[in-house]
Amino acid sequence: MSEETTGTPAGPRSVADLDLGPALEAVLMVVDEPATEEHLAKILERPRRQVADALRRLADEYTAEGRGFELRLVAGGWRFYTRPEYAAAVERFVLDGQQARLTQAALETLAVVAYRQPVSRGRVSAVRGVNCDGVMRTLLQRGLIEEAGTEPETGAILYTTTNYFLERMGLRGLDELPELAPFLPEAEAIEAETLEGVPSFDPDAPDSEDADDKTEL
Repeated sequence: MSEETTGTPAGPRSVADLDLGPALEAVLMVVDEPATEEHLAKILERPRRQVADALRRLADEYTAEGRGFELRLVAGGWRFYTRPEYAAAVERFVLDGQQARLTQAALETLAVVAYRQPVSRGRVSAVRGVNCDGVMRTLLQRGLIEEAGTEPETGAILYTTTNYFLERMGLRGLDELPELAPFLPEAEAIEAETLEGVPSFDPDAPDSEDADDKTEL
């Protein structure tokens, strides 16, 4: 019995038969992290260059049409984002005033990790001058930093930022971080103020996170 007889619409034989632009849109609508061109090419059974060109055409089209969203290359992959000028509308609808926030202490700690990575908790605490263990745990739980081996000299666990950090900051890579490193003390200066990597402050002092002093990330 033919498809004309049954009335059943003919479907594509494979994803390779789909129109590339709409197929990319459909996939990117459901990703929970930026999708790489290599992965998209594999899923849609197309050459990587063809996928890369199609992604850039879509991004240009959305910008030219003034859409409320944009397609951006972030952290090595592509994902849809709300345009900044419409952020207030999205926040009111989705967040309803309950925005996820990081304290000022957490943001400062995250900045130290970003510019000094890979870095141990002791060195982060030495830079800030306060115990940062609690703040570091918060950043780990939020997926903004991760463990990255140990320090050969001391055996201390080292930490680096994650791809999720790049995604949240809207960066393609760490080379796009603002030039702030010169304002942070050098490792030698940190060591000179500490004893064998141990912070020169009371390690039992509470974290300096102020629950009322919160900054959005």
